[in-house]
Amino acid sequence: MKKIVIGISGASGVELGLKFLRALPLEIEKYLIVSDHANVVFQKESNTTLLDDNNIGAITASGSFKTDAMAIIPCSMNTLAKISYGIADNLLTRSAAVMIKEKRPLLLAPREMPFSPIALENMLKLSAIGVHIAPPVLGYYAQTTTLEAMENFLIGKWFDLLGIEHTLFPRWEGA
Repeated sequence: MKKIVIGISGASGVELGLKFLRALPLEIEKYLIVSDHANVVFQKESNTTLLDDNNIGAITASGSFKTDAMAIIPCSMNTLAKISYGIADNLLTRSAAVMIKEKRPLLLAPREMPFSPIALENMLKLSAIGVHIAPPVLGYYAQTTTLEAMENFLIGKWFDLLGIEHTLFPRWEGA
């Protein structure tokens, strides 16, 4: 993997999206889109380009700009619904639409609980076309005892879905 787009939408779970960004291997080019609603302050890491969500003409809005994957962590229900219905009214949703039309890996980490029937329907619709729907659900079999270990487990599972090698949690080796 050479290039990845990371989107951060909604306010709850923004820190998890930033930890996903920081955990990515240094050799991967990172393009970060933070929605207006995320409204957080963060530090730009090396090899990361911050893109303006209002700039619908930015580089990631074009299918001819080759990226290898996109992850939206966290993914608000508003962003999920827009993607599900093909609404590309900002850079984040336009970039997701590009990933879908180009049949490139797209991972959404919806962050709201409980899920409404409407949200579940939108997730099913996207999953049926190959979008990874991967909310931050803990796997207790990993026997994590700290918040950092739990977050590493989640990030590792997302890396697995995107084909990114890691050692963020121990693999299950059977009984």
